[in-house]
Amino acid sequence: MITARNLGLRRGPRILFEQVNFTIHRGERVGIIGKNGAGKSSLFELILGRLHCDTGDLELVRGLEIAHVAQETPALDISALDYVLNGDRELRALESRMLEAENSEDGLELGQIYDAYQQIGGYESRARAGKLLHGLGFLQDCESRKVKEFSGGWRVRLNLAQALMCRSDILLLDEPTNHLDLDAVIWLQDWLSAYPGTLLLISHDRDFLDELSTQILHIDAAQVQLHTGNYSEFEVKRAEMLSQQQAAFARQQREISRIEGFVDRFRAQATKARQVQSRLKALERMTLIAQAQADSDVTFSFDIPEKFPAPMLRLDKVSMGYSGQQILTDVSLSISPGNRIGLLGPNGAGKSTLIKLLAGSLTCSSGERIPAQDLRIGYFAQHQLEQLNFEQSPLWHLQQLDRRATERDLRNYLGGFGFAGDRALSPVGPFSGGEKSRLVLAMIILQKPNLLLLDEPTNHLDLVTRDALSLALQDYQGALVLVSHDRYLLRAVVDDFLVVCDGRADHFSGDLDDYRRWLTDRGNRDSSRSQKSSIPSKVEPPVPDAKKRMKGLAGKVEKAERDLGDLSRQLKELEERLADPELYLNEKEDVVNRLIGDRVKLMERLSQAESLWLEASEAMEAGSA
Repeated sequence: MITARNLGLRRGPRILFEQVNFTIHRGERVGIIGKNGAGKSSLFELILGRLHCDTGDLELVRGLEIAHVAQETPALDISALDYVLNGDRELRALESRMLEAENSEDGLELGQIYDAYQQIGGYESRARAGKLLHGLGFLQDCESRKVKEFSGGWRVRLNLAQALMCRSDILLLDEPTNHLDLDAVIWLQDWLSAYPGTLLLISHDRDFLDELSTQILHIDAAQVQLHTGNYSEFEVKRAEMLSQQQAAFARQQREISRIEGFVDRFRAQATKARQVQSRLKALERMTLIAQAQADSDVTFSFDIPEKFPAPMLRLDKVSMGYSGQQILTDVSLSISPGNRIGLLGPNGAGKSTLIKLLAGSLTCSSGERIPAQDLRIGYFAQHQLEQLNFEQSPLWHLQQLDRRATERDLRNYLGGFGFAGDRALSPVGPFSGGEKSRLVLAMIILQKPNLLLLDEPTNHLDLVTRDALSLALQDYQGALVLVSHDRYLLRAVVDDFLVVCDGRADHFSGDLDDYRRWLTDRGNRDSSRSQKSSIPSKVEPPVPDAKKRMKGLAGKVEKAERDLGDLSRQLKELEERLADPELYLNEKEDVVNRLIGDRVKLMERLSQAESLWLEASEAMEAGSA
């Protein structure tokens, strides 16, 4: 389906791909991984035809329907539901043809369009779009809201829903979980598990890659390797390959040292000149093996906090709401040294609100927040990335926090977060989202907090940085409260869960698998209540009026009658040929068998045409009665 042959691509002076070869077959689920800037998104641009390779070729089967998530969403006046429906291009094309046929009163054309519309599930399309929106966290009253009324993060979800709405052969997803909460990630994973096409997925979420990938496409040092299996299986193979490469490198270095030692000892001896020249030529012909390089240039850890007050922070019967709507009611919580708490709950239930209350950036409408005297909070939230001074460097940001630290010490510290050399002195503005997140983490860790409040800290972080954060948090000796859609991180660092739901924050005794079942049960209960409700659904399929419907049925009857006549003629001619004795004397057996097979197929088509004619005729009679 997708084949790369000696593919090469440059972006400015940088070589992204060089002499790359791989083949992706129909129905494969390919996880695409590599460092930030390795060329993952550029590969998608090549597939979409927005970039052209500098050398070689990237070949796709013709006529494929490719769906991808748009990078930008204009401030449109159309509703969210209609925006998602625009993702089904065939549906929209049929609706446009339907309108033209209705205006021209072409009954035959209308009949064909209604038939095609039904075959692609057109009458269920609005309900399907509504399910996509609901699964990605939109409430039902959001379906009619204008696209321009949504914030940037919610518009990203709209773009994702639009891509999923497309009945595609290939689906390209670039970090689809970045702007989703855990509930939406679980829903999306289930949806993609049932996707029948070819999936190409760029992701830094281990669980997501493990559950969905049948192959891993690894981009590293301008090379692309396709490995069978999911991400965990790839990691094992990668470790083995690096170990073998390092062993081969060590053997070669020993051989080079031995040869160079011989040359140095006998270079001046005329009797050894031939042997020396022979060994020098052997060194020239030798293909050097590169030393194995670890993927990660990010390694950091938390210093031990200076004090551990107990309890660190308490919420006593706290309530909080916005614009007259109550979000949290009568919440009591005590955080002590060593607590490692993960917050779960449906989208919009109040997880981020609770984190903000704990951080002191929101005030409660009732109840009390009681911090310990020696409490020192490290709070990470996405809005903090925008509060960085984009004109200043990472070094400058750390100097504002610790005036006494030397530049050398701070630069060494920044190197552990991937800001080595000139990168530590570069303005923050052009940095990627992942680099800005790393800088905010570096600033938090520098302050030696004894309570960490982390709200989606892995957004924009690549796999190696997520691994470094996970390892650092496992060794962290303070208290932790974490909101994350990254299930690997939650499993690695959290001991206890709270479910924030229906205004409450209650202890959850199970693990993430139990939480998934809890979500399913809750969704089934909500669906049951919705079906019993007498309130009519806002999602109504387009139904033609009686006059137009009769014209469409008349067109279907006319088409069915014409098909019956054509098929009957073909069948008669074929039977006359089969009845001719000369056929069995002059023709080979395979020709006779082929004609008999054609007769069976014609009779099946004739039977289908008769059924369609009967169905349309009965519908016309019922409509005219």
